[in-house]
Amino acid sequence: MTKDLPLIHELTRDEFRLAKMLKALGNPVRFRIMEYLAENQMCITGDIVIFASLAQSTVSQHLKVLREAGLIQGEIEGPATSYCICMEGVQFLKTQIGKWLPNCCTTEIPASRLHCC
Repeated sequence: MTKDLPLIHELTRDEFRLAKMLKALGNPVRFRIMEYLAENQMCITGDIVIFASLAQSTVSQHLKVLREAGLIQGEIEGPATSYCICMEGVQFLKTQIGKWLPNCCTTEIPASRLHCC
């Protein structure tokens, strides 16, 4: 016998985009690559491979996920690809995080809500 579970409502386009970005950042390697790119402005794939100490194919896969999530952009320069932070994507992420869960964890927490259970 299967149990019918209630369906959650569909995500809006912005919610879906945010979820995709958060999923991409949920991997520690991709999280660090983002920090590296933010600090170094623009890097070729080889620089990121050296930083990550991973195989070039593995780094390329991580870069693909970040690019598809809209967090970075790449530009082909001869035999190499240069990557940088997608400013519009990161600004979107920051804005959406700021709007997420607006009624939760405000600066003033009533004593009755200090413990969740």
